[in-house]
This record gives sequence, C-alpha cells and structure tokens, in this order.
Amino acid sequence: MIITKSRYEIALMREAGQVVAECHAALRDFIRPGITTLQIDQFVESFLLRHKMEPAQKGYKGYPFASCTSVNDVICHGFPSDYVLQNGDIITVDMVALHKGLHADSAWSYAVGQISDAARHLLEVTEQALYKGIEQAVVGNQISDIGHAIQTFVEAQGLSVVRDYIGHGIGRQMHESPEVLHYGPPHRGPRIRKGMTFTIEPMVNIGSYETRLDPDGWTARTVDGSLSAQYEHTLAVTDHGPEILTKL
Repeated sequence: MIITKSRYEIALMREAGQVVAECHAALRDFIRPGITTLQIDQFVESFLLRHKMEPAQKGYKGYPFASCTSVNDVICHGFPSDYVLQNGDIITVDMVALHKGLHADSAWSYAVGQISDAARHLLEVTEQALYKGIEQAVVGNQISDIGHAIQTFVEAQGLSVVRDYIGHGIGRQMHESPEVLHYGPPHRGPRIRKGMTFTIEPMVNIGSYETRLDPDGWTARTVDGSLSAQYEHTLAVTDHGPEILTKL
C-alpha cells in the first residue's frame, strides 16, 4: 500500500533532508586521499547526531554503521573500514536521517583527488540520470516513467543501469511502497499522486549491469570489477512538480 504524506509529515522529512544535504555538502571538503572510509562514517554519524538526527541505517536489519561507503566497483551497501582512499578512487556515501519518526535518504558519489576521464564521465552521467528521473515524478505519470527515462539516457551514453537495487517509498518506514525501478518500459505501475514520497537512486556501471554480493551479505559489487556510481534524492510529489527534500 502506498502511503501519501500530510504537509506536516513532509515538513519533517524536509527538515531531515536539509541536514542530510548539509552533511553531503560538508563531505565534499572532507573526502580526500589519505582518509579511511571508517573516518567518513564517523564524520556522518557525528554530523547527524550534532544536528539532532538519528542515523537510521545504524542497526537497520543488523547493519552496523551510520552510512554506506561504496568505493570503485562497489555498487552499494559498502562497509566502512580501514581502507585508505587513494587518488583516483570514486566513493558513494549513502545516509538516512530519522527525525521525529520520519526519514530522509540520500546518496552521493565523490571523486577522490584526480580521477580518470572514464570515471568523470560515469559521475556526470549518473548525476544527470537522477534528474532525468526526477523530471518524470509528476502527478499523472506512472512510476515506471521514471526508470524508463533513466535507462534511456544512461544507455545512450554507453553505460549500464543496475537492476538488482532500486528506489523506494519512504516516510515513517525507511522502505515503503512503491518500488522505483531505474529501468524498464514506460507507462507501467502505480499512478503518481500528490503526497507520495520516494527515493530515486540510479546506480550506473561502466561495464555490465550485473552484480555480485560479498560474503558479508551486504556489499554489492559489479560482476566484472568495473566502476559504479550512485546519486540519490528523496522527493515529495506536489501539484507543482517534484520537491527534492534532500537538496540545499
């Protein structure tokens, strides 16, 4: 069942989203060669707690960290660790803030030092794909119009869209209906309505879209070792179009 949100609930999600956006903005200066992904996780947890937000990922289904830190061929759900970031890496940091019972979720990919042209192209296309999807999140469209726009754009740039991990409704639960695929035909699935809140979070690979899972049961990687990037916003559907709740 898709749960539409009241203006009050969306306002609380907006407050959470602003803190998430501020944390991502701060990470742009913090992320650099020589720091560990565990230091990034500690930065995120401290930032959220300092702003009176609960890091909702920590403890979710047993996940032990406040953020996911996915480096290079890791698509999503990468564990923070003692890995030291190297010049030329790319890293996605995913975080969820919980505020007075409501969630906001955003992931962003970052260049570490000087990256290759191929990596830069991947980041640019993936970010643009996110906004191509958001453009379709309007009253009257159907949910698959989002994924169709993303897949069409990404594949035209010579890249691939991950199928195994998708966007989702969000609100009082971190994951709600509807499922938001980032691929597929248009004009399928639930009709988009005012008050719906969900994430759009395309994961894009340089090589194959196929994935494999590490023994930890969380870390998802590209099957061929190619680079992967992800950009994610939480948004609310309004009569005037999509409002991005995790954007400054």
